[in-house]
Amino acid sequence: MSAQNPLIAVVAGIAGLLVLTGCQQAPQAKQMGPPPVVPVSVSKARQESVPTELRVVGTAEASAIVQVKSQVAGELVKVTFAEGQNVSKGDLLFQIDPRPFEDALRQAEAAVTRDRAQIAQSEAALSRDDAQARFNESDAARYAELQKEGLASKSQLDQSKAGADVAREAARVSRANIDSARAALEADQAAVAAAKLNLDYCAIHAPISGRTGNLLVQAGNLVKVNDVALVVIHQVSPIFVNFSVPEQHLAAIRRLNASQRLKVSAFARDNPDHAAAGYLSVIDNTVDSATGTIHLKATFPNEDRALWPGQFVTVVLVLDTIRNATVIPAEAVQAGQQGQFVYLVKSDNTVESRKVTVGRTFAGKTIVDSGVAPGDTVVTDGQLRLFPGAQIQAVEGPKDTGQS
Repeated sequence: MSAQNPLIAVVAGIAGLLVLTGCQQAPQAKQMGPPPVVPVSVSKARQESVPTELRVVGTAEASAIVQVKSQVAGELVKVTFAEGQNVSKGDLLFQIDPRPFEDALRQAEAAVTRDRAQIAQSEAALSRDDAQARFNESDAARYAELQKEGLASKSQLDQSKAGADVAREAARVSRANIDSARAALEADQAAVAAAKLNLDYCAIHAPISGRTGNLLVQAGNLVKVNDVALVVIHQVSPIFVNFSVPEQHLAAIRRLNASQRLKVSAFARDNPDHAAAGYLSVIDNTVDSATGTIHLKATFPNEDRALWPGQFVTVVLVLDTIRNATVIPAEAVQAGQQGQFVYLVKSDNTVESRKVTVGRTFAGKTIVDSGVAPGDTVVTDGQLRLFPGAQIQAVEGPKDTGQS
């Protein structure tokens, strides 16, 4: 009996522990119940017409850049604009001292007056010489008749003929003087025109509308003809945006651009919610073999000056439209070990994990190629607490998938 007492004690101890464990687990079993309901946001998949877009980074470029230089030499006496100011074509920008050019114009005009007086004098001399020549020719003819009748000597006849010849040569000289004076008049009139042009060049006007940069030459300096730029003007309205797209899109771009203007939008990084609207204007004539891209240029009216030369922008080129695409909010798509999936809401308010194949994302939405049908309800928020079969309490999310 004594040898069995320890064994009985051990069995009794084990039984006691089992009874104690059962007593402790019984209340816990009473506390177990159905899993909690998870509140989530949901949204329905919809069918939409989705434009096919290419989204790349581009660079804004002024549509025209002009270096304003002086076309005459002289002292720069006035600057009539402020640096960074918008100017219109024809606005006065600089004034060069006009006095030397005014003097040159007066001298040229005086030379024209002198030439005209010379022409008048030569024409008067020609009239006199013509009259003298006619008289001498008539006198020579009369002496010729008298000489035939023996009433005049041969020397008198020769003298009258010589007088007629002298008068004709004098008239010829007067005509040559007139031609020379007229040629001088034309040269001096050209000098007047050049002097007027140089005088006009003293006032330097804006050749284009745009925005001025830094003033490169201050008033008081002497400037030379076509030397350094006085200021540089950038035309920012319209403005160009340069960008490149993969060459596999070239055929579609050429085909669509032949029948219509392709729309292009540009989003500045400092204002991503504002889209500048433009159109495709240039397709480069070669593909860049190093990068496999084609260079494109878009034109934007840019009347609000939203785009700035040298600025990096996000460019969206609209190509074609996908009809009846299935669209869900982008936040509904989750990444898992087996790929991308969504939580699909079933009729009994439980969820299942559904593998999906997605296309591109645009404006907070994602195109679903397979896995979700129009009308299906997907979870858009609260996925971290979900698992297949979880009970949910659906809350409609923002209705932002109704418009493309």
